[in-house]
Amino acid sequence: MVSNLKKRYVEEITPALVKKFDYSSVMQTPKIEKIVLNMGVGDAVSNSKNLDDAVEELTLIAGQKPIITKAKKSIAGFRLREGMSIGAKVTLRGEKMYDFLYKLINIALPRVRDFRGVSEKSFDGRGNYTLGIKEQLIFPEVDYDMISRIRGLDIVIVTTANTDEEAKELLSEIGMPFAK
Repeated sequence: MVSNLKKRYVEEITPALVKKFDYSSVMQTPKIEKIVLNMGVGDAVSNSKNLDDAVEELTLIAGQKPIITKAKKSIAGFRLREGMSIGAKVTLRGEKMYDFLYKLINIALPRVRDFRGVSEKSFDGRGNYTLGIKEQLIFPEVDYDMISRIRGLDIVIVTTANTDEEAKELLSEIGMPFAK
């Protein structure tokens, strides 16, 4: 079963990008390589149950089990030791990636309060896009009654585009609602 977004990418978006940027081959067109979801849990230092809750929520949102991220170095001001668990992340590729992207654009983002579109300035100069979400409740899988506290998460969309302009055009064609 091929997702609608993947099918649309192959049939409509690729030819449009080839035409706009005048590529000599369809293999030059930028594509989405992976999507990384990261949830930092700063209060996991004092209460490790918070990390378990975050892992559970990230599993629901992404559809696969996240890995637990550890602190790289000790920071006394944050009472943090090297090797302590401080977050969770998931890397989505293939079908799950396209399914998540479809869900993000068509279901989750429109549920954000006072939503006027995502920022155009969140590209990193190499064609990757980063999006911060303030609360995990915008995803339909997360049940309001089951969460202990509101957590944000970072979504990084990694593309094969060489420039931000190409990546922006790719994401616009896919349907990312950029702010006007």
